[in-house]
Amino acid sequence: MGEGPILAVFTLAVCDTVAWKKKSVFGLIPVPGGAPETPGTAPPGGGLMKLSYVVHSQTTPGDLMSWPLGSSQDGEPLKILVDTGSSNFAVAGAPHSYIDSSSTYRSKGFDVTVKYTQGSWTGFVGEDVVTIPKGFNSSFLVNIATIFESENFFLPGIKWNGILGLAYAALAKPSSSLETFFDSLVAQAKIPNVFSMQMCGAGLPVAGSGTNGGSLVLGGIEPSLYKGDIWYTPIKEEWYYQIEILKLEIGGQSLNLDCREYNADKAIVDSGTTLLRLPQKVFNAVVEAVARTSLIPEFSDGFWTGSQLACWTNSETPWSYFPKISIYLRDENSSRSFRVTILPQLYIQPMMGAGLNYECYRFGISPSTNALVIGATVMEGFYVIFDRARKRVGFAASPCAEMAGAPVSEISGPFSTDDIASNCVPALPLNEPILWIVSYALMSVCAVILLILIVLLLLPFPCRQLPRDPEVVNDESSLVRHRWK
Repeated sequence: MGEGPILAVFTLAVCDTVAWKKKSVFGLIPVPGGAPETPGTAPPGGGLMKLSYVVHSQTTPGDLMSWPLGSSQDGEPLKILVDTGSSNFAVAGAPHSYIDSSSTYRSKGFDVTVKYTQGSWTGFVGEDVVTIPKGFNSSFLVNIATIFESENFFLPGIKWNGILGLAYAALAKPSSSLETFFDSLVAQAKIPNVFSMQMCGAGLPVAGSGTNGGSLVLGGIEPSLYKGDIWYTPIKEEWYYQIEILKLEIGGQSLNLDCREYNADKAIVDSGTTLLRLPQKVFNAVVEAVARTSLIPEFSDGFWTGSQLACWTNSETPWSYFPKISIYLRDENSSRSFRVTILPQLYIQPMMGAGLNYECYRFGISPSTNALVIGATVMEGFYVIFDRARKRVGFAASPCAEMAGAPVSEISGPFSTDDIASNCVPALPLNEPILWIVSYALMSVCAVILLILIVLLLLPFPCRQLPRDPEVVNDESSLVRHRWK
């Protein structure tokens, strides 16, 4: 194990940087000239909408999506967080009340509260007409919540106005009966039930300035946004975009964990999560393997846990000291798999403004208590297709995942799954709506049984006198004599 020129370690307070939020951010800032209109893969009459986005200062690269969805009361474009890990569409109701500025808004008469890994909000539920000028040049009636109370959701330094959840209706609050934005768009615009996104920002400083491009495509796939083949993995359950992870490799060496560990209790693709998040056991194994295979002799535990930065002189970069990380996904043909690989440029992430003479970096992987989450750390390396119509998620090489002309991500396959279990997904926990149904059903059954027992106990029954046996305790000597009087 060789020595690396690590020079300093800086301690970070969680509240000092927006990079530690759960949700990444997409902003509605129009791109000059707009995005080119292309026919894509949508069928005639369906229409394909391409919307471009840019990244702005004080945000994580790849996290802001520009979408001219509407305007606030003061005429400024709304900045909307786009999240494939939730399903509600909501905008801030204060200080510029969305309700007051919209003549087409209609309240539905009830509130909703949505909680995330970090943060929550409460808002009024209603419906409104949303105009999408590009691609469709039309308006659609959608459900929307106006946020009047929040906690750790609108973080300091973040200037976004709301959230657009693109997951399935099963995650919608207060119930799955509330039609989601994308379901409304598919039904009213008659577009295919597919969307895709390209997130760019590999190797660019977190909380930095400047712009880096990317695209969100609603209704199909844009051929100019990827290279090579698209590899698809089945969606295991339609709530989150839950997929099946088969194994992880660090520097070409498998972690040799039971494949169910990678999927405990789920593995999902979530554009609203900044980092690659791993179940605790998997995270510990990854840290041990990365530390062992890297060329750095010692690392503070604070670097791996996210509380410290590792710093090098400005003339050096650390990426050559760290290994590649590969994630194997089950192919549509269950006997095969494919792998997506991220180079250190994607998970050893530069931080802006940490030191004058140093370039400082954070570890772009964190532990999770309840999921493996493929977030922006991985998604910035690929063009990702959410093909809801065929229950699959696709990955392809992204032209923007390059630094100095060299790719920072790889995708390859197929590989045999003969040495892997036929099902790596643990028994799914019941989600909240099903739990409520089961609870009410059990309570109803218990109430009926209790009622029957009470009726049987209260009804008089004729008793037949039997000959007394002196060895048997009779009614006169029983401790329970006259118990129902």
